[in-house]
This record gives sequence, C-alpha cells and structure tokens, in this order.
Amino acid sequence: MAEIYISLGSNVERDYHVKHGLEALANAFELPFQSLKLSSLFESEAIGFSGKPFYNMVVGLTCKHSVEQVTTILRNIEVQYGRSVNAKKFSPRTLDLDLLLYDDLICEAPAQLPRDEIDKNAFVLWPLCEIAPDLIHPTVGKSYRSLWASYDKTQQQLHIVEQCW
Repeated sequence: MAEIYISLGSNVERDYHVKHGLEALANAFELPFQSLKLSSLFESEAIGFSGKPFYNMVVGLTCKHSVEQVTTILRNIEVQYGRSVNAKKFSPRTLDLDLLLYDDLICEAPAQLPRDEIDKNAFVLWPLCEIAPDLIHPTVGKSYRSLWASYDKTQQQLHIVEQCW
C-alpha cells in the first residue's frame, strides 16, 4: 500500500468541483470518504495568469495502485469534470489534480515526484503541512512543518475558506 498526497484545485465553479472532485477521489480509490485526509480549503489568487481566484487543498490517502495507475486515475477524473486534454499550464481549471507524493518515490515519469511546486507554492505547502506536518520531503530532507515555518509567507497570499471536513 502506498501513501499518496494529491493537490486539488479549481477556479471554475469552485464549490461544485471541489465537492465532486473529493467524491470522485474516494470512489476511484474505493475508499470511504471519511478515510481521506483532508486539509483545510484555501483561497488563493491565480498564479501565472490573470484569472479568478482558486480554491486549493491537499488530500492524503492510502492506495494499492501503482504510480502509473494513480496518474491515469487523476487525469481521468479531471477530464470527467471538464478539463480539456490540451489545457495550457497556466489557465482556468474546473478541476486540477496533481500527484504531489507517492510514498518517498523520486522520479520524473509518469509524474515528477516529489512535485517541484511543493516548497514553492503556499497553496500546496500550507495544506500539505496541515495533514502531514512530520512527513519528510524525499529530496529536501526536511519536514513539511519545517518547510512551512521557513517559507516566505509574503510571496503568495492565501487564506482558509473552510475547515469543515
């Protein structure tokens, strides 16, 4: 069984896509919703393009799937909820699901693991720190709590929308 962490984001019909994205993750990995580790829901400005603010969070779960299967599952869920197969990197998203961590695997394909943006974007690091504060980043060698404590919080502004999980 692998412990995985997924970044979930949306800036198009955010409430709908976050709710349904979480349900789709539980269903795809055949888990009861309650077994998902859920961070708070955060709102942040779009980065890299001019667009509506995003809702972001991180989801942790344990699964029996290979990393290749996980990346396929995430992509299929995105497409199911209206994401274009040819979507540009910096553009509005109905649902954006990025695999951040797969155990302590380090690789470039089928996904970059650990995902490079973990320690660069507050909307990834803060929620990951919430649900896995003592987990050690596989290449940096520091806990997510430590990385968040030293993060320059003036770089990106975000705030908690809900802590209702």
